Amino acid sequence: MTKRDESHIVSLKTGTCKTQIMRDFKHISGRKRPIRLRLFGRHHATSLNSYRKLVEPKPDKKWLRYLLPFLAVVLAAYPVGSLLFSARNAASSVNKTPPPATKAKPLGELTDGQSFRLGSEALPVSRYEGEHLVASLPDGGKMVYTLDQELQTRVTKVLESFHVPYGAFVAIEPKTGRILAMAGYSATDPSWASQSCYNLYPMASLFKIVTAAAALEQKKVNATTVLPFNGRLTSENPKYWDAPPSRRGKPGQQMSLTMAMGKSVNPVFGRLASDVVGRDSLMASAVLFGFNQPLFPETPVIPSVAQEPRDNLDLRRMGAGLSREVKISPLHAAALMAAIANNGTLMKPYLTEEIRNGKGVEIYSPKSQAMRRLVSPESASELTRMLSSTVNSGTSRKAFHDRRGRPKLATIDIAAKTGSINGTNPTGHYNWFAAYAPANDPQIALVALVVNGDKWRIKASYVGEQALEAFFK
Repeated sequence: MTKRDESHIVSLKTGTCKTQIMRDFKHISGRKRPIRLRLFGRHHATSLNSYRKLVEPKPDKKWLRYLLPFLAVVLAAYPVGSLLFSARNAASSVNKTPPPATKAKPLGELTDGQSFRLGSEALPVSRYEGEHLVASLPDGGKMVYTLDQELQTRVTKVLESFHVPYGAFVAIEPKTGRILAMAGYSATDPSWASQSCYNLYPMASLFKIVTAAAALEQKKVNATTVLPFNGRLTSENPKYWDAPPSRRGKPGQQMSLTMAMGKSVNPVFGRLASDVVGRDSLMASAVLFGFNQPLFPETPVIPSVAQEPRDNLDLRRMGAGLSREVKISPLHAAALMAAIANNGTLMKPYLTEEIRNGKGVEIYSPKSQAMRRLVSPESASELTRMLSSTVNSGTSRKAFHDRRGRPKLATIDIAAKTGSINGTNPTGHYNWFAAYAPANDPQIALVALVVNGDKWRIKASYVGEQALEAFFK
């Protein structure tokens, strides 16, 4: 046997042996493991294809080379595309015809209070058409105001030019109740102006008119009645107002009601309230003048208030106009001045002279209406006599005369009253001016209120003088 044959035999044996070993290995690997091993030990069966899985070629990812750049381009272009798309939508929405607006139902007949409130709400957006101030209604109609253009413009300009912290003005035609002007302005709080003529403020010395009216109606005094008193004219302490006994037959301080009204003497009207009128009569007069009740229902006017005095000292303060618990609105105050000018008869104020709805139908036309009588014609005449001294020789003389003492409105007799007091809502010094003119045949009654801070701008009497000048021009 050759060496080649021997090597062949050996290789055959070796191959057979290897084959047998592989078979035995396969047999062993195919046997099941004991249960305890399968339950408590980890076992990962290895298949014959496990090697193939490990050596499988990786998937071809060449497509990512094209996909990723494409996505980058899309993301970069998105903002521009969205902007163009939104612009296109905006343009299309602009080109679309808007849906027709729903027209308001035409208004029906209005009461006096409803027409006043409607006119008051629309006044801030009113406009002039010729000589008339007008405002549009929600239903397409129109209202025409009673306001005098020259007067309204002058007063508004005065308040604005002096930048008053707070200012309000109301003017009324005494015989009819027609409102001739109504303006409000505030350099401090512009939102205050819209309700300025309807809100309440301390009445101050304007209440002296109510005190005098109560005394006149009792027939106990007249315009020439003289009352003794003690203390300064502007004294605010009623404890010291009683007149001392006369010395050597000479009386102490005394003053007629006419002069005391013009100079606004506190002790005189304080004593008039306590020694002549009395608490019950004074409160009755206040109620008759419209306090503590809704005098103008359905309107934005807040009812005026007058708290009943607790004792005799309170009564004196109230009669002199020093009680901060007596509050009134400028519109109510103007209506009271108009009533005295109208021989004591209070007329219902109205703000619009015509209202037509969207169909052109007249839904409101005012009629002059007498509300109540405040005082008799005789008492009204005596009050006019007292009030005339305010401009001639009293607290408003300076406002109505030039530096040489010449009257600015020489041909017009003016009945007026001033008042001043500190207040807190809004905070400041309240300065009132109330008047009507001409005194013998009144055509206008007005009230001006200016609330100043530490630095005074103007007095209310200046606003009143400018208003009368514009009206009688």
